[in-house]
Amino acid sequence: MTQIADLRKEYTKASLDLDSIDASPFSQFRKWFDEAVKSEVLEPNAFVLSTVNEESKPFQRTVLMKALDDKGVVFYTNYKSRKAQQIEKNPNVSILFPWYALERQVAITGRIEKVTKMESLAYFTSRPHGSQLGAWVSQQSQVISSRSILEMKLQEMKAKFKEGKVPLPDFWGGYRIVPTSFEFWQGRQSRLHDRIMYEQSEDLGWNTYRMSP
Repeated sequence: MTQIADLRKEYTKASLDLDSIDASPFSQFRKWFDEAVKSEVLEPNAFVLSTVNEESKPFQRTVLMKALDDKGVVFYTNYKSRKAQQIEKNPNVSILFPWYALERQVAITGRIEKVTKMESLAYFTSRPHGSQLGAWVSQQSQVISSRSILEMKLQEMKAKFKEGKVPLPDFWGGYRIVPTSFEFWQGRQSRLHDRIMYEQSEDLGWNTYRMSP
């Protein structure tokens, strides 16, 4: 049996210093994201989204970033899902991009808001046909008795929309996470990792500082 306590790895790939980072956390993030893409990291746009319910109980799931601009990180989902219900109660969220192959991670906190319907429509129409149908099929987070329910519903949607374009469901769309902090983490030897924090100031600029590992 594997001894879990003996699993360890020294991190030696890179370093991170205040003198070398970009003044903008968005620019620094794009730099690291581009490096993750070029390094062929599996699903570099995947991140863990953390929300809490009305009882302050946390829940996490992996979603995919589908846009990034100077306002924030955008993803798309069913507006009736568990995550959407929790976001409606509490728009404060935390997300984590875990780029293990590069010995890096980026943690972002912020508030979440819906994107415009035009943004949702533009993205929806760019999706593969099967994914468009899937948005209509899944009543996300609802209990179902078997997978055959989904397969039957998919056949119904194929028949319903066989003559034309698949319309944007009114219960489906995007969210934008508007960051208030970024933490860039770079693994280092002896567990003395580099941690650089950006926090939004009152004038909406960014304060940066190093944190102890």
